[in-house]
Amino acid sequence: MQNSVKKLIIFDMDGTLVNSSLTIAKAINYVRKNLGFEPMIELDILKHVNDPNINPAQYFYHAKAFDKDHEKWFSEYYSKNHDKELELYVGIEKMLLILKEKGFKLAVATNAYRRSTLESLTHLKILDIFDAIGCYDDVPQGKPHPDMLYKVLHELGCSAEESIFIGDGPRDEMAAKSAKMDYIMVDWGFTEHEDAVRSVEALEMLLLKY
Repeated sequence: MQNSVKKLIIFDMDGTLVNSSLTIAKAINYVRKNLGFEPMIELDILKHVNDPNINPAQYFYHAKAFDKDHEKWFSEYYSKNHDKELELYVGIEKMLLILKEKGFKLAVATNAYRRSTLESLTHLKILDIFDAIGCYDDVPQGKPHPDMLYKVLHELGCSAEESIFIGDGPRDEMAAKSAKMDYIMVDWGFTEHEDAVRSVEALEMLLLKY
């Protein structure tokens, strides 16, 4: 990691801040149902949701790219079920409040749609903690492309060197690398990694060193 002073900490949402595995899997199957497809096994969905080697629209919906119907149905399921299925990982809210108190700017960069993101963070009572949010439909290309990281940097007037990105999958890591931004992988979400921070407490201690 670079030794420059960090002013901005950007977080992925699903699998990093929010345990949304059940909701994501069920929302994807809800879209598939509306498209006339059979449901996929939920573990298979979660195994591939962060896979940078596939086209997720093709893999999940047999489409070249996500379209407005996919977004509408996915968000529809989220809106109806987020209050029953979403939860913060233990210790996340405390960590965010401590980082905010220490003077860090905080942001979210997620491949979720903006409507779903705002509903989720509002329901979990942490929306107001963040200074900026970058979502899939805010930018030309989602992660692993760096577009939403650039959006957040521009919005908050920070450089990549002053920022760090926290995520739980290869798409996050690739986006950070493309943006020339320091990155920390965490491992309490959807995927498993050998070299990763394995508890919220350990992540908090690491970030407070900046």
